[in-house]
Amino acid sequence: MKRLLGFSCLLLLLVGCLPSVQSQLKLENDLEEMKRHLARLEQGSNDGGGQARRQLEALGVQVAELHSGLNTLRVDFQSINGRLDDLGRSNQQATADMTLVRDDLSMQVSVLAERLTLLEKKIATARSTAEVVPVAVKPERKLSPEEAYQQALQKILTGSDFPTGRLELESFLKENPQHELAVNAQYWIGEAFYGEKKFENAILKFQEVIQKYSDHPKAAAALLKQGKAFAALGDTGNAETTWKQLVKTFPLSPEAAKAKQLLK
Repeated sequence: MKRLLGFSCLLLLLVGCLPSVQSQLKLENDLEEMKRHLARLEQGSNDGGGQARRQLEALGVQVAELHSGLNTLRVDFQSINGRLDDLGRSNQQATADMTLVRDDLSMQVSVLAERLTLLEKKIATARSTAEVVPVAVKPERKLSPEEAYQQALQKILTGSDFPTGRLELESFLKENPQHELAVNAQYWIGEAFYGEKKFENAILKFQEVIQKYSDHPKAAAALLKQGKAFAALGDTGNAETTWKQLVKTFPLSPEAAKAKQLLK
């Protein structure tokens, strides 16, 4: 009876053990000891002992349970080994990924360091250039009145910049009101307004030429272009009146011939 109690305690101890390699070996050793003990009991049962037979049956049940527990431990052990393998592979993959990230970051740091070095060199060069004493720039020569007039007139004739040409001619007139080119400047200011499609302003400027320089050939040109400015505004009545005045005042001028064509 004491032996049976001892075996029962041994079985309980084996079932409660952790699924480790040492526990599995101990369990297998205990199983072999149990088999030897059963063999001895079977020899004793040949004498017809009823109690021994019952003990043998009980031990048989315990042995079956022990086999079942052992199989369970083996399955758990294999599962744990599988998980450990998976974990190992995951760790290897994670390590490889981290290595790639580290290498990539290292490369980026190297590139940035290189760019920083180049930038510092450029800054140093720019500073050294800025510290150079500037060479004195020779002031531009002031244009003569005739040169200033021609420069402004070219902008109007080419149509490249009517407003600038007009402003330059106005400056020319302000500085040289008695210059022989003053009448021409006045006329071309009107032409600049006409080129900007500011026809009302053009009409007023042409009128100044007609009134101030009534005997000058530019007055005929002013009358012709003034009539065109009226026509551009849709005022055909004033346009025709202006051209008729041109034909009457300057009958032999080229502008009068053009006005006659426009009056037909």
